[in-house]
Amino acid sequence: MVAGSHRDCRGVGTLPPVFDILNTGHCEPLKAGVHGVLLATVAVCAAYNAAAWLKRRQRHLAVNFIIYGAAVLFERRHVQQHLAACAPRPKPRLVAGTDLSDAA
Repeated sequence: MVAGSHRDCRGVGTLPPVFDILNTGHCEPLKAGVHGVLLATVAVCAAYNAAAWLKRRQRHLAVNFIIYGAAVLFERRHVQQHLAACAPRPKPRLVAGTDLSDAA
């Protein structure tokens, strides 16, 4: 990716317009970071509710733990998807013996 293009948010200057950021393939590191922050937040909430439920055994704490636990899985998947989109694509290989110069 070229620095400063709409597909890369690391360039000098301003970020692309908000609507461009929302498109698939645009600013994937930024999106992964946002979901990473959410992942950390819901993980802390899940841990707190699990510990509080073990101490007090109140039903709402167990329900909260289940909801936050599901959110952890949800956000983890989003981070993985955005990081996978950041990975460089492999270049296609040419196979020996496939010279098509005389194909027409």
